[in-house]
Amino acid sequence: MSALTDPVHLAIACHGGRGHTARLGEAVRAGASRVPHTEVTTVRVDRITDQEWQRLDDAHAIVFGAPTYMGTASSAFHTFAEASARRWLSRRWQDKLAAGFTNSGSMAGDKAGTLGYFATLAAQHGMLWVSLGLAPGWNSSSGSEFDPNRLGFYQGAAAQSPVDDRSGTVHTSDLATAEHLGQRVAELTRTVVAGRRALES
Repeated sequence: MSALTDPVHLAIACHGGRGHTARLGEAVRAGASRVPHTEVTTVRVDRITDQEWQRLDDAHAIVFGAPTYMGTASSAFHTFAEASARRWLSRRWQDKLAAGFTNSGSMAGDKAGTLGYFATLAAQHGMLWVSLGLAPGWNSSSGSEFDPNRLGFYQGAAAQSPVDDRSGTVHTSDLATAEHLGQRVAELTRTVVAGRRALES
């Protein structure tokens, strides 16, 4: 196979609280899967196995996801992040691409704190952060809640779900934004991996 047709491996490492964040993860996966020769693995970090740690180690890119609770990622994600210190010691995730997504009950909801936490975690591992790459939507009189990136975040994909919703329903705009992130990460990962392979050949 050529550098352009070799498979690229993308992993989604996420914790879903009441189902909303898991739905975002599914949307990220759907977006990434649209990019040819991209293989996507989803890892539930609250019950991660040794085999799944290895899948993260072997991935070319990792997308982090968790609900925002009290201004940061859920405790289950923090436990996973602390456990990743073994990878930090060996620089196992050095130069992988990274990105993130989150959900909270309020429109803003301090989700920037969680996305910033993901970016810092990625930086500590020596990873390369991929931003959302979308202009903010729903910020003019002609805008709509159905605009992509309706909540206006830049670091990653963000979603809002009512705190009393137990159905896991996520706004269609937020799902589309998460799909955009997945596709963007997969496309950039393909570009970086193909470039590295070309330089090595």
